[in-house]
Amino acid sequence: MAGTMAKKAASKKTVAKKTVSKKTAKPVRGEAIYDRSTEDLGNSIALEHVNVCIPDQGLSTLFYITGLGLTRDPYLVTSTNNMWVNVGKTQFHLPTSKPLVVRGTTGIVMPDRAGLLKRLERVKPMLKGTKFSFKAERGYVEATCPWGNRFRIHEPAKRFGRVRLGIVYVEFPVPKGNAAGIARFYEDIVGAPARVRTSGGAKAAHVTVGYIQELIFRETDAAIPPFDGHHIQIYVADFSGPYKKLRERGLISEESNQHQYRFEDIVDLDTGEVLFTLDHEIRSVTHPLFARPLVNRNPNRSNQMFSPGNEGVSWALEDPEPAPVPTRR
Repeated sequence: MAGTMAKKAASKKTVAKKTVSKKTAKPVRGEAIYDRSTEDLGNSIALEHVNVCIPDQGLSTLFYITGLGLTRDPYLVTSTNNMWVNVGKTQFHLPTSKPLVVRGTTGIVMPDRAGLLKRLERVKPMLKGTKFSFKAERGYVEATCPWGNRFRIHEPAKRFGRVRLGIVYVEFPVPKGNAAGIARFYEDIVGAPARVRTSGGAKAAHVTVGYIQELIFRETDAAIPPFDGHHIQIYVADFSGPYKKLRERGLISEESNQHQYRFEDIVDLDTGEVLFTLDHEIRSVTHPLFARPLVNRNPNRSNQMFSPGNEGVSWALEDPEPAPVPTRR
């Protein structure tokens, strides 16, 4: 007993609080010259798909696959009543039903502007009589699907980071005065970083939902079409946190399954007023489909122009421009 007490006493004497002063701190390799905050994503880590219904899978194939040059998912949803279309690490989901139209514009990054314009020109006669159109604008190609969904297709650029192929934003028109409230909703409820910017005299809420991915809510005086049920899907790291906040406010619209829930109304957090409606499919990172590898074909390859080993493409640039390094002071 005495021996045990002696050992404890000796142990207490040898235990000392470890402190590190500036003088004794170990040297760090390199300098603290990086802005680490630029790598932050927030709670939403990926915008995975945009879902709109379409009434004709044949016309849909002509536009999305033959015209845009995208790839039908070869593994899932392979019947004639739905189609999942791969866009790098992102997708369009296109179930057969009455057409749904996103109230805004979907931004896509895709290389080879000239090749895209040629493909769209080739499908033009086959899409005659629909709402299909396209136009080469400065900095992007504007295209409209046979049912009125609008797209801006940009070539890879520094502002899109490593992205070679993918959905990088969805932009929506919202009533004037609503941008700040929308930004606050996403920050406080979803945990997604948001800020309000002014461009061309109009305010817009920019919400980070993934790597080089944004939801943009731009204020306008124009009339806004009624919501028709289209949806987006995002993956979040903190799955239960937003759920609890949404449920407390009565905003959960669907209890999908263990890995997924949905909400539609974006509200003013003080008054409860609905600022905008958009169906959000929220998934956890434990969802079985999270980070599933997607196949993307090279649209320039055909049976007449085939090159073994070059039929597939990556979502990422092969030689991206390196991240800028701050000048040493």
